[in-house]
Amino acid sequence: MSLSREQMLAEMGITPRWVLRETAEAVGAADMSAAGGAPSDGEVSSPAGEPPLAVPEPAVVQPGIPSPDALPGGGGWSELAAEVAACRACPLCQQRQQAVLGVGDRQPEWLFVGEGPGAEEDARGEPFVGQAGKLLDNMLAALDIARGNQVYIGNAVKCRPPGNRTPEADEIATCRPFLERQIALLKPKIIVLLGKVAVQGVLREDKSLASLRGQRFEYAGIPVVVTYHPAYLLRNLPDKAKAWEDLLFARRVLRAGSAGKLL
Repeated sequence: MSLSREQMLAEMGITPRWVLRETAEAVGAADMSAAGGAPSDGEVSSPAGEPPLAVPEPAVVQPGIPSPDALPGGGGWSELAAEVAACRACPLCQQRQQAVLGVGDRQPEWLFVGEGPGAEEDARGEPFVGQAGKLLDNMLAALDIARGNQVYIGNAVKCRPPGNRTPEADEIATCRPFLERQIALLKPKIIVLLGKVAVQGVLREDKSLASLRGQRFEYAGIPVVVTYHPAYLLRNLPDKAKAWEDLLFARRVLRAGSAGKLL
């Protein structure tokens, strides 16, 4: 049911940037044949004789999405931004230049959640602006979306961990109310969790990414899909193919809606 690694990499168009089949009209028939004859919309197809791929029921379901005013702190975006900027609830505030709330469309279809700010993000006050950010932008472009257009990008932790280390469990828990208020304000149609820290922040799961990929979860009635963090993909290039599969799965989930209908 899945493409070979070579076929998937060709389908992804990883270099010079990821390109969906439907936007690659300039590609010749020979190139499309070399890509394994994949379907025209870039989706992974089922073998002949098998039923269409269904979006599974959610493996984890969280309670319904609360009103932002019902969450600790309450209020809108200006109140949330002020509270994040003033937060001194954990030691991460001691070495940061600034807290990084997030960026993008505040009425998005897609919400992407990463780990925490790196050095460049800490300096600029925007998430995913380094090399990992460039890769994420290419990933979004492959889906014909972009930061600020149907997309909001944030992190599980709002302050840079020293030395860009992985945020610890208590730091993730301390920042979780801010993330929950963001989700309540944004009301995205789908959430994509980039890496294990994001999974811990939203789903409160501590399992391996390999065991969580390819499943439909729910947070507060919103479908959730898990994939690799772009920084990990920069160090593990072959797993870009797996991440592409995850993004296509997320798009199917989004199109099917939260009811998990067949496409």
